[in-house]
Order: sequence, then C-alpha cells, then structure tokens
Amino acid sequence: MNLHTVRVFPSADTPPREEQLAWKFAELATEEVPVDADVAEMVANRLIDNAAVAIGAINRLPVQTARQQALAHPRRDGATLFGIANDQKFCAEWAAWANGTAVRELDMHDTFLAADYSHPADNIPPLLAVAQQCGRSGADLVRGIVAAYEIQIALVTGICLHKHKKDHIAHLCPAQAAGIGAMLRLPTETVYQAIQQAVHVSFTTRQSRKGEISSWKAYAPAHAVKLAIEAVDRAMRGERSPSPIYEGEDSVLAYMLDGPQSEYQVPLPEPGEPRRAILQSYTKEHSAEYQSQALIDLAFRMRSKIKSTADIERIVIHTSHHTHFVIGTGSGDPQKFDPHASRETLDHSIMYIFAVALEDGRWHHVESYTPERANRPETVALWRKISTVEDPEWTVRYHATDPSAKAFGGRVEIELKNGETITDELAVANAHSFGEKPFAHNDYLHKFSTLTEGMVAADEQVRFFELTSRLSDLTPQEVATLNVQLPVEIVESSERNQAGIF
Repeated sequence: MNLHTVRVFPSADTPPREEQLAWKFAELATEEVPVDADVAEMVANRLIDNAAVAIGAINRLPVQTARQQALAHPRRDGATLFGIANDQKFCAEWAAWANGTAVRELDMHDTFLAADYSHPADNIPPLLAVAQQCGRSGADLVRGIVAAYEIQIALVTGICLHKHKKDHIAHLCPAQAAGIGAMLRLPTETVYQAIQQAVHVSFTTRQSRKGEISSWKAYAPAHAVKLAIEAVDRAMRGERSPSPIYEGEDSVLAYMLDGPQSEYQVPLPEPGEPRRAILQSYTKEHSAEYQSQALIDLAFRMRSKIKSTADIERIVIHTSHHTHFVIGTGSGDPQKFDPHASRETLDHSIMYIFAVALEDGRWHHVESYTPERANRPETVALWRKISTVEDPEWTVRYHATDPSAKAFGGRVEIELKNGETITDELAVANAHSFGEKPFAHNDYLHKFSTLTEGMVAADEQVRFFELTSRLSDLTPQEVATLNVQLPVEIVESSERNQAGIF
C-alpha cells in the first residue's frame, strides 16, 4: 500500500496528470489485477445484502417515488428494477436511481468509517444497472464493484468531508464513475475525465443529515448514481472535465475542504497489488446509523442488570467525537429528542436508539421507529435522561489506522436513583469483523429471509441465491436477471402514474 499525497497547487505549477489523484484512481480502475476468491465472495454477499434491505423497503414512500420515476423511462435493452419482473427493462440511470434509493432507505446495508463516513454498497446499483444495459458478464461486474470499493474506501480513509459540512456522496460519486469505467474496460484517459466530472458535480452540504432529516437521506446516494452514470457517458463521447479537480487552484480541496493549504494522504494499492478494501467494510445487523450498532448490542447486554428503566436517574454515553457530534447531544439538534421526529431523524439519535434498545431488548427495522413506539411516555422520559460526551480515548480508537484497533462504540454509565452506577462498554458491534458474532455468508442469507419474509416466493429466492453463488461466472444474459422479483400484488405503485413531470 502506498500513501499518495494530494494537495493544492497554483495554476502555474499544475502537476502532470500522472501525479494527480484522479489519474491515480483511473489507473487503479483500469489495471488488470485478478480478484481474490474471498473478495469475490464478499461482493456476492453484498449483492444479497443490498437486495435484502431494498426489498424490505420496497413499499416505503421514497422508494415508491423513485420507482415511479424509473417506470416512466422504459428501455427495451435496459436494466431491471427491484421487485419488478425481469422482462421489464428501464434506462440504466433511472433503474440505478430507483434501486439506489431502495438500498439506502432502511439505513441497514454496509458501512466503512475512517476520516469520513461511507456506505460503499451504494456503488452496486449503478454498476449492476450499467452491466445489464451494456451486456456485461458477472466477472466484469465483480471487477467494477471491487474497483469502486477500493476508491471510495481510499477517499474515506484519507479525506474528511464531515468537518467541512459536506455530504459523503462527494466520495461516492467518483468511486462509482471509476467502477463503471473498470467494468466497461474503458481507457484510463476516459475514466480520468469521468472521475473528475463526478467529483465536480457531487459536492453537496450535510444539511441532508442535520436537524429534521428528510427522505433526501435515502435519495442522496441515488443522486450520485445518476451523476456518475451520466459523467461516464459524457466522457465516453469524448467530453473533458474540470482539471485538476483535486489539486487545482480553484478545486474542491481549495474551496470546499481544507483550503489552499490542503494536504491529505490517500492510501492506494501498489501496481499489481490485490484489491481487498471491500473486506475492511462491514454490514449492519440493525437498521440504524452505524455508530449506534455497538451501542444497541450494549443496551441489550446491560438491560439484564436493571430491574426497571423507571429506576434510572440518568445515562451518559462516553464515545467518539463523531458519534457525539453526529448522533449524540453534541449535535445540538433538538429534533433528536422529539417523539414526533421523522424516522430518518430518530435513526440519527443515539439517545432515542439506546432508550428503545434498553427497554425492548430487540431492534426492528419498522416497529422500533413507529410514531406509537416513539411516543410512549415511559420511552420519552427515559430518552430525555440520556446524554453523550466525547471521550478522547474513543476518538483515538475511532480513527485508529490498524483495523483491529478501530472502535465505533463507547462506554455507558447508567446511574440509578438509589445511587448505584452500572458501567459497561463495547468497542465494535457483534456483527463486525472483529465482533462477537462476525457476519458470515449464512448471516447474509438469514438477513435476506428475515427482511423479505412473506414477500419473495421460495423458488425466486432460490433462483437469486443460485445466481449470486456463481457471480463471477455469470453470462451477460444471467446478469440481466440478477434481480429479486415480487408478485405484482405485493409491490405498491408497480404501474406508472402521471403524478409528476415524467
């Protein structure tokens, strides 16, 4: 692994393209490197994971809306939509938009946390849609997904967007563009131009994840999806891009991140080195912001030590800077204590999440967020007794470069009314690679079966699992059917309506 230094240069001193980060990414994407067997297996697991959370969210309003927009863009040789029969095809960018929204809606697929946040499986919907429309094989699809993961995880490791209040799709969009370029085996020059276009158009603010969080949280990665596909298409037609997009005098580093003095270290594999970044990411067992995963498991463990939550005087969660300021009381968001807040807001309130997990001893992707659940008087009372504080030790562990030392949990102190204090801590979620019960292939299958119970016919589940089991060997014709179909009566708004412009 090589650390590439990226910084801002005056226009008169622009570095040659071979030294620019976008070119390094384009080289990474277009180099012929065999895919390790365990990496290919994890790609298949993440396809199953995406399908599980997408079908689980299939009738939620944002997913319905995105699907309606895609239904208005049929294309005979296009891509499939989650839940819709495989003989119906749609324009790749619109299929990716709808499928990307479905994958993101429950906030329950994979994650990678370092200098910034990411959900790398957001790369899969555009790659699958383009593969289906362009007639690519399973091996091509795997190659593209592996490259996209490698680049997004490199960016998230080296460059923080959050401290400048920029949304993390600014790292997702160029990774998607590079992955598509890798899958289509485009020239390095073309991928370089596509990456730069993708970076330029995808910088947005974090207001989508602040205060009263709306359905745009689910749409944001899907928005990057469309931007990336369109960027690649333009580059394939010979169009050029703002350059150098990272190092330029008026670049995103200079005016959106650390300014003219910006300097970052981005890890890149050496030439010929296997691409294994996907194995650094981890999926979610619970439908909630990743930094709450370990704390949900900790709540389950601590509840056995408490006779009644009514006996609690207060709860203090000692955790990392990121957890405290993003989903904790450090955010200063009053909405995080509002029982009438949106699901998206409750999903980003560790105070709410810990209270419900402590009371219920379970976490459900629907029932844990209902208005009735959030408005229980005893829950509201407990919720408002919970606060977070930043603990420097947990911040250091959050940013550790050694994967085995990284931690995303915290230490919880529960003070009872009788003066007793109960303390416990958990570094990583049970399902994490270094957790008590690391997610394995059968866990992905179980997650799919749980989230899609009563929706997917048994033979359709078998068909989909069989395709994923030999993903790297699939023909283009088989890739075109790599979708989960549902009975027509189950998918709400499976027919196009005229409610919008399209």
